[in-house]
Amino acid sequence: MRPGRWWLIPLVGCAGLFQGDAEGQMESKLKKAAFAAGCFWGVEKIFSQMDGVVSTTVGYMGGTAKDPTYEQVCAGRTGHAETLELLYDPSRISYRDLLITFWQYHDPTTLNRQGPDVGSQYRSIVFFYDKEQAAAAERAKQILDQSKIFQAPIVTEIVPASTFYRAEEYHQKYLEKNPGGYCSHHLHSTKIGEVLRARQP
Repeated sequence: MRPGRWWLIPLVGCAGLFQGDAEGQMESKLKKAAFAAGCFWGVEKIFSQMDGVVSTTVGYMGGTAKDPTYEQVCAGRTGHAETLELLYDPSRISYRDLLITFWQYHDPTTLNRQGPDVGSQYRSIVFFYDKEQAAAAERAKQILDQSKIFQAPIVTEIVPASTFYRAEEYHQKYLEKNPGGYCSHHLHSTKIGEVLRARQP
């Protein structure tokens, strides 16, 4: 060791500790949300582009079988729905804004169906992680039903989050890897956001 250089070693170690602490603090501030709104390829594409959404993962939730496969879920044998689980930074995006996007980009009035996709795995669900998320989802559903924006009653389930099973790797970021791939999601109405922002601050 060269004379006069001994002090560099502990300082480098401390820098690593501080960086680890900062990353841990940032992760602790993130919150989780989960939505089922039809084919999870399109749902992930929409939410992954939102500022404040830190990460997205597609998988299966709401069923009874352990470690379900895509084939089992598609056959309707497990009770799971194709689900997007995401982490978001509440200092950059609110749960209300996540809900608005959820309502805007799928049809919450069709039971076990989204466009051409038919089956219980495509049903509309808000999976909540705490009482605040539950209350916000219930309130938004009530507001939209009362506003008559949709021509039929909303059939979206609002239920506690259960075990989330990550889908097979080829499903993750599918439309990012396959830009021309199938996607049935589109913006239905900007009025949904206007109504919810006005009545659910």
